[in-house]
Amino acid sequence: MILLDAEVIPDWILFFGHFHPMLVHLPIGMLLMGMILYLFSKKEEVARQKSIAPILWSTGIAALVSCAMGWYLSLAGEYDQDTLFLHQWLGISLALSSLALAYMAQFWSQDSLMSRFFKPGLTIAFILVMWTGHLGGNLTHGSDYLTSYLPQPWRGWLGIAPREQVTGEKGVQPIRINNLQEALIYQDLIQPTLKQKCWSCHNAEKQKGKLRMDSPAYVMKGGANGVILLAGNPAESDLIKRILLDPSHEDHMPPKGKVNLTEDEIVLLQWWVKEGAHFNKKIADIPYDTRIKSILTKYTQGTNQQEVYISPVFKENIPAAAEADILKLRKHHLLVIAVSKEKSFLEVNAINAKHVGDKELQDLDGIKEQVVSLKMGGTKLTDEFLQQISKYPRIISLQINHTNISVQGLSYLSSLQHLETLNLVGTSIGDEGLAEIAKIPALRKIYLWQSKVTDQGIHLLQKKMPKLVIDQGWKGKWPLDTLQISTKKPE
Repeated sequence: MILLDAEVIPDWILFFGHFHPMLVHLPIGMLLMGMILYLFSKKEEVARQKSIAPILWSTGIAALVSCAMGWYLSLAGEYDQDTLFLHQWLGISLALSSLALAYMAQFWSQDSLMSRFFKPGLTIAFILVMWTGHLGGNLTHGSDYLTSYLPQPWRGWLGIAPREQVTGEKGVQPIRINNLQEALIYQDLIQPTLKQKCWSCHNAEKQKGKLRMDSPAYVMKGGANGVILLAGNPAESDLIKRILLDPSHEDHMPPKGKVNLTEDEIVLLQWWVKEGAHFNKKIADIPYDTRIKSILTKYTQGTNQQEVYISPVFKENIPAAAEADILKLRKHHLLVIAVSKEKSFLEVNAINAKHVGDKELQDLDGIKEQVVSLKMGGTKLTDEFLQQISKYPRIISLQINHTNISVQGLSYLSSLQHLETLNLVGTSIGDEGLAEIAKIPALRKIYLWQSKVTDQGIHLLQKKMPKLVIDQGWKGKWPLDTLQISTKKPE
């Protein structure tokens, strides 16, 4: 295989390499189109060959460009070398054969002897495109990509194991533990989760970030950025930190398009790392609290797959707000939007009412039973408004970004039992305000960029609330030069 002897691959090479999956379909489609035109044309042989010569020239050139992009991509070292070697040279052979066919079609079509090689050459090109594409699919999706859902009795005829016994089975399958006391923590609990959520990108055939996770030895070895597990220290383990990143973050694991770990799975993974990341111990040999016990009980009952989280507020049935109260708010140019067609929950948005302050917002009291979301960014509200809404029973989301609130105002928010999302972007809140934030019982996500909170304050808040997602946004001025994250950039 062609290799680049360098410890660090330039970013521009990997950037262009990621265009390979997109570009590779162009020559495939063009070649197949040329074949179809040739097979169904009613012209004489010479005219048939010449008519597809331009298509074959374009196919060969596009295939060469795709090969170059594929080579760039291979330098990341994330793929099985044997499969990659064959895929690479078959792709090059396909490009060259397309150019050879183009030359034959344009210059040899009238030669009765040489034109006889055109049809066999076209057949060989078809075989090459199918074989190369199959190996490309194996590199991307695994060697069992075509057979993973092959039904019986064909599986038996081909000597393939039944689906439930296939290694690396795709999709999320329920994890069940028959005997909790005898079950091994890694083999019976942790490994199945990693298999379902991580192995598709970190296995023997594909190693994103030069990381494999399909055996304990590889898990402990780590990848291009070093070790991913620090036994006894989940907060500093790269695996845990990436899982806890916001799903929209480019370094969140699993990446976009993949099935994320459930909250229960994350808690169990943190517990396993905290208690030493053992690979051979039984669950019964490792201490666990009532929360872990309640999660483990779900696995013994076969109900470990967690449902999508829905705030308990939305399970309540409440009366509709009075139209007169909604009209008062609209007179201030506030948008009052129904959150649900079936229930009476409301969102109030001040996007067109930046002039409103505490006085106008007192009219919110009329719908305090129905309001679940307040978007008050950029308004003239003060701490007095936060004291007012502290008595609202169903606030789930609160946006008070770019306002003049203070630490005193944050102290009122601890009474909001269902507040899950808080936006403090562009406020003067500093580290002293984080102590008040930590008192909000149901908080799940907070936005703090462009505030006065320091990295040290963020670290302390994360220790107090390990499950809290803290969005610090971008660091620096436009053009954006640095993204502040707690993990190394993948090489």
